[in-house]
Amino acid sequence: MAPHNPFANSETAAGYEAWYQTVGCRADQQEKALLKRLLNSFPLAETLLDVGCGTGHFARWFGEHGLQVVGLDLSRPMLGEAKSLGGPVCVQGDALRLPFLSRSFDLTALITTLEFLPNPFQALAEALRVARQGLILGVLNAQSRLGWQYKREGGPIWEAAHFLTPHELRQMLRESAGEEVKVFWRTALWPHRPVSLPLPWGGFIGMAVKLSAVARRER
Repeated sequence: MAPHNPFANSETAAGYEAWYQTVGCRADQQEKALLKRLLNSFPLAETLLDVGCGTGHFARWFGEHGLQVVGLDLSRPMLGEAKSLGGPVCVQGDALRLPFLSRSFDLTALITTLEFLPNPFQALAEALRVARQGLILGVLNAQSRLGWQYKREGGPIWEAAHFLTPHELRQMLRESAGEEVKVFWRTALWPHRPVSLPLPWGGFIGMAVKLSAVARRER
């Protein structure tokens, strides 16, 4: 039986974008501040694949920062919302079997996507396969106060999520790519502190995964 996908629900998709404009506004600002810092690690990047783009919220933001973006999501309702909101082209596809040739994009981004996939390790391997320069990851942190609150709240979305820790994420990357990557990370969404820190307890993990020159030649 296929894992339950809470984002395949039309009502969830219709109300998803409103979260960023209301209770999620503060979180959105802090997440994007950290993502911008990660994006600065790739000054030569021109193209980006946003895996698990959903309503296109972050795909549009990446586009506003000068990147040519393609979004990908498995959910038709979420893609319908993305189309209605405009922005980059978004296509239907599986994060575990990306329908693109190897090294098709400068960057691959997965923002609050790995937590909802049945095999995040395979998704990282696929993301690395299609990237020339590296990855940008945004993941909800299992060892944060925010992660604990979301799990306590439950509901169809959070019950389906499997949050990760910075250590788990780095370990999966090592297994996926070995010594071929350099990792820079911070966490944001600290209680009462609108900053990102190199400490493992913030609610949102932001990670830049940079392929080395040797790795790029080998791929």
